[in-house]
Amino acid sequence: MGLFSFFSREKKETLDQGLAKTKENFFSKLTKAILGKSKVDDEVLDNLEEILIGADVGVETTLKVVARIQERVSRDKYVGTSELNGILRTEIASLLEENRSADQQDFSTPFNDRPYVIMVVGVNGVGKTTTIAKLAHQYKLAGKSVVLGAADTFRAAAVDQIKIWSERVGVPLVQHGMNADPAAVAYDAVLKGKNERADVVIIDTAGRLHNKVNLMNELSKIKRVMQKVIPDAPHEILLVLDASTGQNAIEQCRQFTQATDVNALALTKLDGTAKGGVVIGISDQFKIPVKYIGLGEKMTDLQLFNKVEFVDSLFKD
Repeated sequence: MGLFSFFSREKKETLDQGLAKTKENFFSKLTKAILGKSKVDDEVLDNLEEILIGADVGVETTLKVVARIQERVSRDKYVGTSELNGILRTEIASLLEENRSADQQDFSTPFNDRPYVIMVVGVNGVGKTTTIAKLAHQYKLAGKSVVLGAADTFRAAAVDQIKIWSERVGVPLVQHGMNADPAAVAYDAVLKGKNERADVVIIDTAGRLHNKVNLMNELSKIKRVMQKVIPDAPHEILLVLDASTGQNAIEQCRQFTQATDVNALALTKLDGTAKGGVVIGISDQFKIPVKYIGLGEKMTDLQLFNKVEFVDSLFKD
């Protein structure tokens, strides 16, 4: 077996294990809901609606999925409960496919822009700093040069954390310490990346959400200052969300998308929750690509999200 096949298999096993709690929770409830039933009727659909909402797929997306299945049942006249899994799989795959994202193949995929600037946003406690470290590690592993910027200067701990991670991963960090101007840090990090012809620059930002206006102003200022160095920076505004918080993650997504032009999502801690359905709900409701998913503590447990593999793992026998 080749090296690529080994890593590909290991990645798939990590995904399967990471979704195990969500799958177990969802399908055990689904099995009970259709027990003794042979036909998908209104009662089965009501139960399915309750199960999907319980898996944090979200009300809006759940109603959309159930309506599609109801339409299928009405059209085909008779749909057996044995077919429900297959129909559900098709509808969820279809929803994810409707998202405007395209799956990135791997971390070694060349960038059109160099350096490729990623501004990372999200509230404290969602795994933002470790996600940045894992991203840096994965890109470095793929042969890319990375520069980090410690622009979350509101908390001393944030600067200290990213400094520890930068040393552990072995990538340079631009930092001015606590209470420094976040925009100045971002400017210097992007300038360093440009001057040193780095492949990727990743900028951390403050995780405050108590005042949306201040958050919007701060993020807008950081973007404007970076654009003095690279006019179209940042190329990616990555919002990090904790999947285990379910509907709270959806609300955070709503707040941050109103505050700045988020164009990529990372969902962390999928391995520790039965609420993995939030991936489906967020993808459907916000039409923003889920680009990364966190499936464990290891540095390689941050994966590029692949819609097909996600659905395969979720519905795997």
